[in-house]
Amino acid sequence: MTFEIENEEEIKKKGRFAAMVVCWFLGNGSLIAWNSMLTIVDYYTEVFPKYHPTRVLTIVYQPFAFLAIAILAYHEAKINTRKRNIFGYTLFFICSLLVIILNLAASGKGGIGTFIGICLISAAFGVADAHVQGGMVGDLALMQPEFIQSFLAGIAASGALTSGLRLATKAAFEHSHDGLRKGAMIFFTVSSILELLCVLLYAYVFPKLPIVRYYRAKAASEGSKTVSADLAAAGISVKDEPEAEEDPKRLDRLSMKQLLMKNWDYVLDLYLIYVLTLSIFPGFLSEDTGNHALGSWYALVLISMYNVMDLIGRYIPRRIYIESRKGLMIVIMSRFLFVPAFYFTAKYGAQGWMIMLTSLLGITNGYLTVCVLTIAPKGYKGPEANALGNLLVMFLLGGIFSGVALDWLWLIGKGW
Repeated sequence: MTFEIENEEEIKKKGRFAAMVVCWFLGNGSLIAWNSMLTIVDYYTEVFPKYHPTRVLTIVYQPFAFLAIAILAYHEAKINTRKRNIFGYTLFFICSLLVIILNLAASGKGGIGTFIGICLISAAFGVADAHVQGGMVGDLALMQPEFIQSFLAGIAASGALTSGLRLATKAAFEHSHDGLRKGAMIFFTVSSILELLCVLLYAYVFPKLPIVRYYRAKAASEGSKTVSADLAAAGISVKDEPEAEEDPKRLDRLSMKQLLMKNWDYVLDLYLIYVLTLSIFPGFLSEDTGNHALGSWYALVLISMYNVMDLIGRYIPRRIYIESRKGLMIVIMSRFLFVPAFYFTAKYGAQGWMIMLTSLLGITNGYLTVCVLTIAPKGYKGPEANALGNLLVMFLLGGIFSGVALDWLWLIGKGW
């Protein structure tokens, strides 16, 4: 393969900050549409009071996300990463617009037809999520750890942004006619704009940054086919080198099965992090925490605290990350103490204790996610790092799916 390589240390500095900023926006766009749907749950609860929208929309979203990422991860070596990510962000953009159109068509009213439409959009969000998260983490895994951290921080920032916007719209429209609906429309207008921005950033800005070009060219030299379209968009032609036939071992890579065997603890880490988190957030926090002095603001405050602390956890300095594989597993397993803690606090504790617990849940979720996703790809060649990134995201989404299913146990235990 042929491409021009400048001084390695110099090129690693060119466009680094810009790449981190773009990664942050791309992370934000990978979840802001779905977070918007979750954050306006009080509106959907009012419009669809019999359908448990918080839980139903989530349980619809997750199977599509998990099935899509499983298929994409299996075929990752043959997939054009550029087309995959652009498709994902474009689908997010279109579906965000469809939420607004459906709301206008139904005049803000409920009904089974409208609810089915919302569920279909939720399923489409799941497919888009699988395309974007797996594609981006796989792509960034062959670059610098800071890029993954920035992308993951952007994901958490989408939650903090939607929570802040929800608090603002609730304060502004709480006593106005159709206040919840107005807030929902604002949410998806903002979401649509940000998703369109992500399409443009990924298609026209990100591939042309010097540091991104360098790492993708390096991955191509190691046998990666997934970066070819992005390199072409940056003006770099990729051709097969004759040396590859003379030294085929240079392009050898571990299979998906071999990567899974070597990283079984990391994929299990991510699965367990999100099984625990999603068995509590957002369903339990939205519906099962009782009546308190904050009234209708209570669930919004809890969700906001989780999102803010999740964001803070992802910005904890890398020098204090847990790099011991055994240490990571011990800390992640200890988080399951949150289950009895939340149960007894919801039943007997004051709202201050619940806010504290929710904050701890958020900060540990963010911190441990970044630890695993930045440490696991170290030392792998480009094609292997991309495959491992997809594998890690598949188990992350599998954990979310399992956690959402377990969240129904709170509802069953409560007697529906």
